[in-house]
Amino acid sequence: MTQFPSYDELPIDPKYPPKTAWGVWGVDDNLGTLNHLTEERVLKASQTCIRRGAVFPLNWKLEAPQPPFHNRSEIDHQIVRCSAMKDRMFDDIYQNFNTQSSSQWDGLRHCCHWKSKQFYNNVNFSDIEPGADATDRLGVHHMAERGIAGRAVLLDYARWWAKQRGQELNPFKRYNITVDELERVAKDQNVIFQEGDILMLRTGLTVACEKLAGEQLCQQHTPNPECIGVKACEETYRWVWEKKFAAVASDNIAFEAVPFLDDNDSCHSQFLGGFGMIIGELFYLEALADDSARDGVYEYFFTSAPLNKYQGVASPPNAICIK
Repeated sequence: MTQFPSYDELPIDPKYPPKTAWGVWGVDDNLGTLNHLTEERVLKASQTCIRRGAVFPLNWKLEAPQPPFHNRSEIDHQIVRCSAMKDRMFDDIYQNFNTQSSSQWDGLRHCCHWKSKQFYNNVNFSDIEPGADATDRLGVHHMAERGIAGRAVLLDYARWWAKQRGQELNPFKRYNITVDELERVAKDQNVIFQEGDILMLRTGLTVACEKLAGEQLCQQHTPNPECIGVKACEETYRWVWEKKFAAVASDNIAFEAVPFLDDNDSCHSQFLGGFGMIIGELFYLEALADDSARDGVYEYFFTSAPLNKYQGVASPPNAICIK
């Protein structure tokens, strides 16, 4: 295509489901909206966003939360003597390591476009399920081998909410954050979006988890937990696509509000399956948000090195922001 399609121009081929971006970057593409991270945009971000050299890691502890949401397995960390040098060296072994139990990128294999039952770019279920027909389509190794770097912006919704309403936000209560609210937060923080941005949203959920005692926290960890998040609707999908975000991420369970009201009309279905946009979840944004509240700077140079796991579904982000 000679011109990037608008939301209303999707799909680019009528054989594809409505409002999907299949084929926009080619029928064999495995990266989706990460293609927005051009060399020119990465270079500009490195030149304009790094001013102090302050570094902010965004991975939460691998052990957090305990227990994990959605009944996912807890990591079992074993320290063992290295077999070659038993009295001088140690190895790590991680058992039951679910890459989506803590901070994570949902890769493009995680969720299909619900209505069509196909994954991004018309990839079949059989391409992903282990078996004779399995391929490497959409595996996280594709984005790991590419690398993720560019400009990120943070919308501190939890802090904005508290300032507007004079009370702390309860992130464990389902609430739909609208596009209008996101724009108001951006305006309040003097954030001007740029094409290729990684959009990060803070709701305060990770720190709220840390404040709860074990039994209280378990009450929030039912198979279908409840939390605040972005509203899943056409207005959101249009806004995200038109902004040309490279990825979205949040400190909550799913970026969007959960539980989903309609799997067919969810950000997971539209972003992962429709747009080819990875979703970050349970990012630890507290230190970054506190620093930005002090200096008023909400743009950063962002890097992420996902696990280079062939045919992987998801990965810890291994992400940092630099100011």
